[in-house]
Amino acid sequence: MNITTENVILHSLKYSNTGELECIKRSGELVISPSVATFISVLHQKYQSKNNKIFASFSKETQSHQIVKNAIIDEIAGKIDFVSFSQILANSLLLALKKQEFSEQGVLLISKYTWTTSEYLLIALLQSTDSMTVNDNLELQVGHYIDTSQIQLAARIDLTLFNRDADCNRYISFIKGRAGRTISDFFLDFLGAIEGFDAKVQNQILMNAVEDFCDKDTLEVAQKQVVREVVFDYCKDQLKEGEDIEITTLSNQLLERPELEGSFYDFASEDYELAPVFPVERTIVRKLTKYAGSGGGVSISFDQKHLGDNIHYDAQTDTLVFKGIPDNLREQLKRDAQLVDDE
Repeated sequence: MNITTENVILHSLKYSNTGELECIKRSGELVISPSVATFISVLHQKYQSKNNKIFASFSKETQSHQIVKNAIIDEIAGKIDFVSFSQILANSLLLALKKQEFSEQGVLLISKYTWTTSEYLLIALLQSTDSMTVNDNLELQVGHYIDTSQIQLAARIDLTLFNRDADCNRYISFIKGRAGRTISDFFLDFLGAIEGFDAKVQNQILMNAVEDFCDKDTLEVAQKQVVREVVFDYCKDQLKEGEDIEITTLSNQLLERPELEGSFYDFASEDYELAPVFPVERTIVRKLTKYAGSGGGVSISFDQKHLGDNIHYDAQTDTLVFKGIPDNLREQLKRDAQLVDDE
């Protein structure tokens, strides 16, 4: 993964003896060592894998709502250094936490890094966990480590997109988190932002448009599968490269298939409120090529192309019939069937 870490600094948010949430600020940046670069890469991957993101942009209201925005502009312009910039963000975050009465404390990480062709600013409140370790003398001792598996408060700003198009409504993203709307309100307040659009909704609208596009000319089953696979492969590649879905590009890829007719762009533009560009949501796009469901202790998942071929569904009896099950499943069934027979 092509990530270049530019700046990293840590501050600490914790409660004092008097029960007041305070911020202990570091006076200098971390040296970008291989371990630090790897750590930022891990955080980036964790953030990318989150599906519950909300997208936003800076508010254009009064100056009092633009502390973070102005600090970013000043840091980019070289008017303040990264340490001073990070301290402004830390103070703003502290005020927002107190206002929302969150009982959050931890290590505040602020980092600038580049990935593919964009520069990002990552702001994350990380939790540290105690663990037992063994030293060289084979003695037990308590150690502290950052738990990257549980990222609850994290936001990222696409600085490249912000510089290129300040009127865009999606250069800020943040994780919705376990508290739902409360987390959203907190980040919007902290960043001085307004919510842009819901990427999940956009992806779902795209999926609906794709299915309707398949049905509009009563395409054959094989042609419908081609449409779904082209859309899925395009979205998968965009996700891998860290790029957004562009409806015009997607439509052009469908036009390149000789067995398909009609412009998907023209079709989707008529009745669907699709943004021209929006991020990929992995869990929704995956449904294009798979059937999946679970309940009552049973989980079933298979590629759509198998339906009607070696998998058949009878709606009247509500049954699925599989012909040619996976080898590893067959061996388990044979083994357990033999055990039953032996009894």
